[in-house]
Parts: sequence; C-alpha cells; structure tokens
Amino acid sequence: MLQKLRLEWLVLAVVMVFMTAACTMQMLPTASSDTADEPAQEEGMAQEESMEAESSDPELATDVELLPAEAPPFNTANWTTDFSQRTVEYSEILSGGPPKDGIPSVDDPTFEPAVDATERLSEQEPVIVFTHEGEAKAYPLSILIWHEIVNDEVGGKPVSVTFCPLCNASIVFDREFDGQILDFGTTGRLRNSDLIMYDRQTETWWQQFTGEGLIGEYAGRQLTFLPSQVLSFADFVDRYEDGLVMETPDFRRQYGANPYGGYDTSARPFLFSGEIDERLAALERVVGIDLDGTIMAYSFSDASDEGAINDEVADMSLVVLHKDGTASALDSSIIENGRDVGSVGVYNRQVGDQTLTFVDNEDGTFSDEETGSTWLITGEAVDGELAGTQLERVLSFDHFWFAWSAFFPNTGLYGS
Repeated sequence: MLQKLRLEWLVLAVVMVFMTAACTMQMLPTASSDTADEPAQEEGMAQEESMEAESSDPELATDVELLPAEAPPFNTANWTTDFSQRTVEYSEILSGGPPKDGIPSVDDPTFEPAVDATERLSEQEPVIVFTHEGEAKAYPLSILIWHEIVNDEVGGKPVSVTFCPLCNASIVFDREFDGQILDFGTTGRLRNSDLIMYDRQTETWWQQFTGEGLIGEYAGRQLTFLPSQVLSFADFVDRYEDGLVMETPDFRRQYGANPYGGYDTSARPFLFSGEIDERLAALERVVGIDLDGTIMAYSFSDASDEGAINDEVADMSLVVLHKDGTASALDSSIIENGRDVGSVGVYNRQVGDQTLTFVDNEDGTFSDEETGSTWLITGEAVDGELAGTQLERVLSFDHFWFAWSAFFPNTGLYGS
C-alpha cells in the first residue's frame, strides 16, 4: 500500500512539474518573467438573465480583522501590492510554481456561434456557462485549464470567468468593484490548493474560492459572485441556440489536452497540507451552497444516484438536479475522453404557491409530480402546464470536497 501511495505521488508530481514548465516556457512575451519572485518556502442563471449573487456588498468592508503588518517572506520587487494590509498568515500561502502571470489570463477573448464550434468541441466537453441580459456565452474548460482567468463582458456586464484545476473550482465574478472595473491575473500562489488572483488596478490578492481580498488595499473586501453552471457543450447548444462559444486564444498551448491527467481520481490533493474531512473522499466532486450562512454540500455521487434531490435548507425548498453526459476535465489526458461525471443544477423548487417535487425521467429530463411538466438541467420547463417557466437558480459551486470543506469546515453534507 505504501509503495502504491508513493507511486501515485510520484506520478502526480511529474504531472505538476510538466504543468509548471509548460506554463512558464510558453508565456507570451508580454507575460511577467518574475522568476525571482518565489517565496522562501517552496512547499509545496434565478432568473438566468438577471440574478446576481447574494453576497456581501462589495462597497462595504467585511467584519474580517486585518492582521498586524509584517514583511512578506518572499520577494515583492515586482509587486505594487500594499503588503501592510492582510487577513491571512503568510504561512498559509504557497508557491504553485509559475510566477506572477506565468499562467496568463485571457483579456481579449473572441467568440463564435455555438453551431460553428461543433467542429472543434465534442458533445461531452465541459464548458462554463454564463448568461446576462439575453446573451449566453460558453467558456470551454479545455481553454480555461491553461489560463484559469478570462476577463470578459457579457450582456454589457464586465465579468471574470475563473477556473482553478487543483480545486475543480469554476466561479464567475462581477468585475465592477468600488467604482471601477477590475482586471484579474494569476499570482502564481495558492492557499488551500486554490488559485490566488490579483487585480491589476490595485494589485490586491484575492482568493478565487471565496472571492475575499487577502492582501492589499482591498484586504477583507468581498467580490460579487455571479451565477454560472458547468454543462456539456451539447447541453449548451441545445439550450442556447444563439449562444456564443469562446474561440481558441492565440497562445501556444496544447488546448484539448489535460496537463493534470488522472488528478481527480488521486488519493490526495496537490499542494494541500490541511486535514481532509473524511466524510467523503478528498477529490469527490460536490456542489456547495451558502444560504444565509447555512452551508451545505451534495456529492455528485448522491446526485447521480437520485437524479433529483428534493431538500429543505434554511427555510428554502430546493432541488439538486443531475444529468449525465459531461466529461471530467481532470481525468483523461485528452479532455473529451474524460469519464462522465455529469452536470448539476441547484434551484428553488417553489413556483408561485406550489412547492414542486422533482423526479428524474432517466432520459436527461426531469418532471415535477405536481403538474407533470418536463424540465431541463438548466431549470427551464419545456413541456406541460409550466412550459416556459424558469426556476430560480440557487447560487452554487462545483468543487472538490477537500477544498469546499477546508474553506467551509462547518459545512453540512447531504446524507451524512
């Protein structure tokens, strides 16, 4: 068993060394080559088109207390960050390998009609879907796995679409903050194995997982989450006929390849030193929610087994839907060949004065027992008495269990 574990770690280490080298060697000429900036310690859509996250007002400081000023234990020559303001201990921050902007964000993405993208994307490929003011866009994980951040505008709203492969965390943020529009890049640092971003306006460091400012002018402040969903490319095309798909950027990357081959079936997460909540395997996929401070997680395994989980959380009747057909971006060395992990959607199941009870039709659709209407994974009724109705989306996040429980140690777990 020990030899097997050591072998797993060796394979994972080789994968990460490859990723680090790829990110560093393939940078654009404009990307920072801040190789001296290494830490001393090398250890490792509710109504889809209008809903915004129920998070703290970004114009107000949170009740997080700042820590005493302390010189960082790493080179800060290439940073203009105000390191006198921070909410976390420097010991919690590790180097991910690449330097500042070593994993370059995409700042000027281009798009093509979804129907045209069928020539380069397979039906099961995972895409992050975000909609606003009638415009729907899909961001393939086969691109984001190499860039982690896309600064864009959807329906007139400036947004950042982010993906941290080590935590399987796909999150969309509002870039409008404190009277300005922020542009985000990668710091090359991790906390709880999760991407630490920075904004180029103040060079504040932000935790991707929580949207909290960690170090700098906006330390303790909160970015606004925006509702998004990871779907298969086929489901995006079916639901959004006029949708747009991000085109392959002009970078030298092996788009379509997964530099973290086999990661989501590993025994342990990478660059994570915290304790693992043993209620689930560390890299089990979960969908997490925070309803007014009530934290819950639902494993993809349970969601897949039940198809539709009808639950009550914090006085809300909600449903977690699961549909097969979406490949894991972190399994096979070729993303389109990844194992089927499916997609989830979390919705308020109260429609008018009715509380609906959902069942899986086992054909990729769902029905409610009260009206017999037919529903899609995107929360829209397409047939029956409620045809045309859109369920209110509950802000939710697809993550690996180890990361969700590390940032939210008091989380509830469905079925536990």
